[in-house]
Amino acid sequence: MNIGPALRILGAVVLTAVPAFASGGGAEIADPAAGWDELWKHFLIDVTLIGGVFGAVALYWLFKYRADNINQVGTGPTITRAQMFGWALIPAFIFMADDFYLAANGWTLWNTYRTVPKDALEVKVTGSMWQWNFEYANGVNSDVLKVQAGRPVVLRMTSDDVAHAFFLPKYRVTEDLMPGRITYLWFYPKEAGKTYVTCVQFCGASHADMSADVEALPAEQFNNWLASAGAKPAPDASGGQPAPAASGEQPGGASGKAL
Repeated sequence: MNIGPALRILGAVVLTAVPAFASGGGAEIADPAAGWDELWKHFLIDVTLIGGVFGAVALYWLFKYRADNINQVGTGPTITRAQMFGWALIPAFIFMADDFYLAANGWTLWNTYRTVPKDALEVKVTGSMWQWNFEYANGVNSDVLKVQAGRPVVLRMTSDDVAHAFFLPKYRVTEDLMPGRITYLWFYPKEAGKTYVTCVQFCGASHADMSADVEALPAEQFNNWLASAGAKPAPDASGGQPAPAASGEQPGGASGKAL
């Protein structure tokens, strides 16, 4: 039995799967949330097709080879050695190729999640029972995560007490927070809008109440919010100068140091 074509197909699938979720050329930002949705869609299609095929075959055999009476004993068909290997190896190669395809795409997506784009807005996140605190590089502190729409955001996170987990359902990303350790995640709020963050690691009696609002604001509105909060706005990702703070206004926050 010649299995060369099957091996060539398997190799082609594996080699072409890696760039499937790669971002476009130039400075385009690869949105991990979109990649997650695409991978999940592929997974559901695969599970549905494979389950449907197996279910249909099982039902066909169930009715075709059903016994007419309780004393009837069936006999199995006689197959050649080539047929035996074919029935065993060809389905195995098909399923392995599909698994490798999904695994390669998942690995590519993981790399996207862990590679922070340039010019990302950096925010320090501190979790404690049972609240979130967001500190910006210029010293502003807030219990609402406000970010600039159209600009990637990287969160440097730690915990003051126990383990927490920062989950942004809309942006398909989560990461643990641990005392004495800094972890990170990034997301891409393409458009202005509101969503929420919640803790998904049990952290005590009020764990279910540990959530906060997340607001993606247009650039001008975001800078105005920073100014009204008592600090100089951070530079825009495009390199433009931030709007000046009001006259006589002093920077807020405790340190204003870089994260």
